[in-house]
Amino acid sequence: MDEDIRLGVLLPTGQGQWGEGTDPRRLVDFAVRAEELGYASVWANDSLLQPRVEALTMLAAVSSVTERVTIGTAALMPVLRRPVQAAQALASLDLLSGGRLAVAVGAGFPGRFGRPLYELSEVPWERRFARLDDTVALWRHIWTTRTASSYQGPVLRFDELPPGTAPYRAGGPPIWLGGATPAALARTGRLYDGWLPYPPDAADYGSGLADVRGAAAGAGRAPGAVTPALFATILITEDVAAGRRALDAYSRANYGLPLEVAETIQTMIAGPYEHVAERLGRYVDAGARHIVCRIGALDLSSQLDQLGRVIGLQESLKVKRP
Repeated sequence: MDEDIRLGVLLPTGQGQWGEGTDPRRLVDFAVRAEELGYASVWANDSLLQPRVEALTMLAAVSSVTERVTIGTAALMPVLRRPVQAAQALASLDLLSGGRLAVAVGAGFPGRFGRPLYELSEVPWERRFARLDDTVALWRHIWTTRTASSYQGPVLRFDELPPGTAPYRAGGPPIWLGGATPAALARTGRLYDGWLPYPPDAADYGSGLADVRGAAAGAGRAPGAVTPALFATILITEDVAAGRRALDAYSRANYGLPLEVAETIQTMIAGPYEHVAERLGRYVDAGARHIVCRIGALDLSSQLDQLGRVIGLQESLKVKRP
């Protein structure tokens, strides 16, 4: 098993994270700075419900000015795009980045950030998980088929498919899943290349990862077939109280929820460096190896300041050896 701990960072593509009067083209500079500081990856999230730079457009811009970092979606909502067009866009992005793309996907969840997206896309909410898995299977079919073909899945059916653009890597970019329900854990182990959840309790992460690995073994996959990742909202502050106040403002601005509600749903950690490192260390001990950090700040200057602080956590997050 890979014992290295990798840190990634979410690009603040939402308009609410730029700050008033900020030129959004500075987001490209943010990605360049992340690479210079030693981050392993930069990520963009996806939505139609908040003003933001579209995820694949953002990553295309980033791919042209970086050389080493993985560029990824955290998470892409395939329902927002026509499936064949999305396969072409992702293959093109993998080509242009020299094979540096990782695609974390999700189906959405009930509430504000779920069903309304399906309504905007004129796609039924029902069978959304089957549709997600089928879309990923279609992408892989297109990426690996060099002649005209057809595709007949449980949800998607195409009698005539022209040859698609071949990605940089044989088989296409790795695809991760972001869910943590029992069904999602089983599907991750059987079908996906990585797991990117955000459970608020490290113990739940550990038990979930065990289920993912059990499902992978049951499907005859290699022990390291699924990358164990974590999505965590992070803020380094002078003390825990100040950090919680800042995360509360961030949560209300992004979700319309107070921190005490949001932190029961996802991983959110703020406070002095040692406190954040200790809390993240629990997830490392539970098996997480690639941590995607969303910085909980509401303007680009603060995001850039935190970018230099958060990368220091990588040195502290050592794997405990027997």
